[in-house]
Amino acid sequence: MINSNRVLAIIPARGGSKGLPNKNKIMICGKPLIAWTIEKSMISKYIDDTLVTSDDQEILEISAELGVKYLVERPDYLSTDVATTSDVVEHAISYMVTTFKKHYDLIVLLEPTSPLRENEDIDLMLEKLSQNQHYDGIVSLGKIGLENPLIAKKISSGKVEPLFEVSSKISRRQDSPDSFFPYGVAYIIKTNIFLTTKSFYTDNLTYYIINRYQNYEIDDYYDFLCVESIMKHQWNIL
Repeated sequence: MINSNRVLAIIPARGGSKGLPNKNKIMICGKPLIAWTIEKSMISKYIDDTLVTSDDQEILEISAELGVKYLVERPDYLSTDVATTSDVVEHAISYMVTTFKKHYDLIVLLEPTSPLRENEDIDLMLEKLSQNQHYDGIVSLGKIGLENPLIAKKISSGKVEPLFEVSSKISRRQDSPDSFFPYGVAYIIKTNIFLTTKSFYTDNLTYYIINRYQNYEIDDYYDFLCVESIMKHQWNIL
């Protein structure tokens, strides 16, 4: 709880994955991938409850072994490739209300594919939002480096062209404005706002800038190798 606001962390973890099969339970630096996210949620001083939602029984069992009390077996219609994160989160909120009569003021979305959180990241984001309550929520952003979208190209009729018309006169990343990508360290939003908009992205968000080494999400094997190497280097994991 923070400033009398009850906080629910929701960790969505499907069993299936095309880019990296079974990625949420694949071992990385001695633990299943999802364990890194669960542990960061559990040590938060503000998160009241942690919930894992999955269609995979083994993921739910791993979560229970790590101390997660609230486990949601996701229905089939929320386990397909076209099911949205917003639908999964709405289902989880409804589950807590109908099953346990628990209501929350803030929702923290924690994606297992972004395990490079520092211990204080979640709480610092909650504190910033709490100090700026006129915002709907807060999102973690990483500064884009060499792959600035304003110097990205497309191929059209066999020719290389600027992806965006505004970037036609930009040839160096130094000449383009800073760009940021919402890497999944955390997405936090007021529950009433989410239930109205069905989105973590409203027109009234604040931000939390993450470190350069946190600018990774595990979607395929190459991402996995990068994140594993960063963990070993940054956290001195043998």
